[in-house]
Amino acid sequence: MSEKYIFVNDLKDHSPLPENGILSRTLQNDTRTKVIQFTFAPGQELSAHTAPMPATIYIVSGEATLRLGEDTMEAAEGAFAYMTPLLEHGIQAKSEVVMLLTMIKNPPADPKP
Repeated sequence: MSEKYIFVNDLKDHSPLPENGILSRTLQNDTRTKVIQFTFAPGQELSAHTAPMPATIYIVSGEATLRLGEDTMEAAEGAFAYMTPLLEHGIQAKSEVVMLLTMIKNPPADPKP
C-alpha cells in the first residue's frame, strides 16, 4: 500500500457480517478527515446522535431509512448527505447496507465578513 494514496477497488466488499450486527472499518484517518466504511445487517440501527464536526454519508449499496435533523427519508444506493456539526442523525438498515462516512475534522473557520 502506498503512503501517498488509498485505493479501495470495491466499496461493496466487506468482511463477513454478523447476522445482527454492524461492521465498521476505518479506510483513512489523518488530521483533516476520517473515512469509515459501515456495513449494517438488515434491521440494524445506529440510533440518533450528534457529532461535533461536519460529515458526509454516501450509501454504497442497500436501502435504509435516514434521519437528518427533524427529517426522515428513504435512502438507497447512490444517496448522499452532508451534515453540519451537531445535526442529530441516525440510520436504520432495511436491507444489508454499505455506507461510507466521511468526518471533516478541524474545518477552516468561517471567513469574517
